[in-house]
Amino acid sequence: MTRSPSRRGGTPPFHVMEVARVATERQHSHADAILLCVGQPATPAPTVVRQAAARAVRDEVLGYTVSAGREDLRELIAAHYRSLGAEISAEQIVVSTGSSAAFSLVILAAFEAGDVVAMARPGYPAYRNTLLSLGCQVADLEVGESTRYQPTVEMLDALVPRPAGLVIASPANPTGTIIDPEELAALARWCREHDCLLVSDEIYHGISYGRPCVTAALDDQAVVLGSLSKYHSMTGWRLGWAVLPQWLARPVELLQGNLAICAPAVSQAAALAAFGPEAARELDAHVERYARNRELLLRRLPELGITGFAPPDGAFYVWCDVTHLTDDSRSWCARLLAETGVALAPGIDFDPVEGDTKVRLSFCGETAELATALDRLEEYLQH
Repeated sequence: MTRSPSRRGGTPPFHVMEVARVATERQHSHADAILLCVGQPATPAPTVVRQAAARAVRDEVLGYTVSAGREDLRELIAAHYRSLGAEISAEQIVVSTGSSAAFSLVILAAFEAGDVVAMARPGYPAYRNTLLSLGCQVADLEVGESTRYQPTVEMLDALVPRPAGLVIASPANPTGTIIDPEELAALARWCREHDCLLVSDEIYHGISYGRPCVTAALDDQAVVLGSLSKYHSMTGWRLGWAVLPQWLARPVELLQGNLAICAPAVSQAAALAAFGPEAARELDAHVERYARNRELLLRRLPELGITGFAPPDGAFYVWCDVTHLTDDSRSWCARLLAETGVALAPGIDFDPVEGDTKVRLSFCGETAELATALDRLEEYLQH
C-alpha cells in the first residue's frame, strides 16, 4: 500500500490526553498520581440522574431517538434558556454526543472550506484542531491580561480578511475568565453587522465565583453550545447540545442524522432529571468545593513563586505563567509527573505560540488531594 493519511489525518495531538494516559500508567505502577491535568469533575452524576438512567435501562427500549433528540429533553433545554431571558423554542435545539460533536456539526453546516474563523489564543485546542480538520482557516486573537484573556471588538476590527465566524468561551478554557455582559453584547452586535457567525461555548455555565455568566442565546443569530459534562459532573455520558438560529437548525439536524443518527438514548433519558432542583442542590455543593479549591490555589501559588495567572472567574482552571521555571512546558510537565506523580497540562496545548512557558492547572478534584499536590510541587520547586 502506498496510501497515507489525509491532511485531516494529521491532526495534532491533544497533549492533555497524552499526559492523562501517562498519569494513569503512573497510578497503576506507583498508586500516587494526582491528575490536575484534565477538566473532569471527581464526582459522579447526580443521584437522581443515575436513578433515572437505571429506570430507563430497566423499563425502556432505548433505541434510536429522533436525530435532534427527544422532544421532552429539547423542550426542557429550551425552557432553561427561556428562564435566562432568551426566546428559544425546542425546534432550535439539537442534542448531540457531547458539545464536541455539536461543535463539529455547526462547523460543517455553517462554513465552507477555506472560511476564516477567529478564536482566542490561548484557547481550547480542540476548537483549532477541529476547524483545521474540517477545512477552515483559524485567525488567532491574541488575548492577555489587558483584556482579561477574552477577545474584543477592536481585535475583530483589525482582522483582514473579516472572519466568517467567531468562537468564544465564557467561562473559558484554559483561563477560567468570563466575558462581561457588555462586552458579550458588543461582540454579538459586531458579528451581526459583519455577517459573522458567533459560536459561544457555554459548557462551564453554572461554575462561577461571583462574576455573572450571561448567555449569548439572548442574540437570536448566535450559536450556543451546552453540555452536561462540567457543572453536572457527566463527562462520560456524552450529552451536549447546540442552540441554533432558525436558519441553521435543520441543516445541523440533518447532518446529525447522517453522522451519528442521534445522541446516546440512555443519556438523553437520564438528562431529564439533570435540570431539576434535586440535582441542583447536589451540584451546587460541588461548586462550593471548587470555590474552596480556588481559594487554596490563590493563596498557595504565590507562596510557590507562581504569581502570573489569569483570574479564575469560573470553570475550574488556573492558567499559570511559569517563564521563571521553564521554556519547554511539555518537558517540564513530564518531569514533574515522573518525579512527583502530579500531572499538569502543558501550555503548548492551548497556545501554540507562547505556551512553552505556561501550564494549566485543574482544580475540580478533592480539596485534600489538591493540597497534597501543592505540597509535592513546593518540594519539587525547592530542589
